[in-house]
Amino acid sequence: MIRIPALFIGHGSPMNALETNPITLGWRALGVVLPKPVAVLCISAHWLTRGLAVTAMPNPRTIHDFGGFPQVLFDVQYRAPGSPALATRVRELLTPLPVAMDAEWGLDHGAWSVLVHLLPDADVPVVQFSLDATQPASFHYAIGQKLAVLRDEGVLILGSGNVVHNLRRLQWQGAAAYDWALRFEGFVRHAIETRDHAALIDWKSQGADAALAVPTPEHYWPLLPVLGAQMPDEQAAILLDGIEMASISLLSLKVG
Repeated sequence: MIRIPALFIGHGSPMNALETNPITLGWRALGVVLPKPVAVLCISAHWLTRGLAVTAMPNPRTIHDFGGFPQVLFDVQYRAPGSPALATRVRELLTPLPVAMDAEWGLDHGAWSVLVHLLPDADVPVVQFSLDATQPASFHYAIGQKLAVLRDEGVLILGSGNVVHNLRRLQWQGAAAYDWALRFEGFVRHAIETRDHAALIDWKSQGADAALAVPTPEHYWPLLPVLGAQMPDEQAAILLDGIEMASISLLSLKVG
C-alpha cells in the first residue's frame, strides 16, 4: 500500500467552509492530487480533553462549535462515516497510554471546514483524535511518532489549527499582518524547511513574538503530531501560507 502524506492545514475562519478563495482553492487542488486515503485521522484544535480520546462511532455528527456566523454555515452537514476499526487501531498503537473510545463528540469545524474542500464527497471515513490539554508540546509530537505507521496503512493524518492564532488582536477589515505574526510564521516556516523539530517543540523560546502568536497553545499543537509522523527520509513542503485578519496564519504543509 502506498504511504499517504501527512498534512497540517491552517484552517482560519469557519467561513472558509463556504468560501471560494485562494486558500480553499488550494485545499481543493490538494485533494485532487493526494492519493485517496482509506480513512482520515484528524487532530483538531477544537477538541481538548483531559487524557486522550478518539471518536469511535460509525456515524459522527457534524458539530457547529462557534457562534455569530450566518445560518448557512450552521446548515452545513459533512456526513462522512466514522471508523470504529481505526479508533481501535489508534488505541492499540498508543498502548500503554489510555485512550477513551468516544461516542459523543463527532466532527468539529476544525475537521469539516477543511474536509468539505479536501474530500468533498464525504466518502472516506473520518475519526477525530483529541489533544490532551494536560500535556506539554513534546507529548503531542511523540504521539505523531507513535501514529506514523498509520500512513503506511492508508490513513491520512490531518492536523488542523493555526500556527498564529490571536483572536484578541484580530482585525476584520483587510488590515496588514502584525510584524510579530509575520516573524513567528517565518520562524515556523524556516524550522519546518530545515527539519528543526526541536525548535518547533520549544516555540516559547521565541519570546514576545511567541506569546502574541500563540497566546493559548491549542491551535499550535496540531502541527506537532504531523511533524512527529515525518519519516527520516521525507521532506516537508509548505503548501500555503499568509496571515488573514492580521493575526491568523493560514500556513499549511505536506509531509511526504
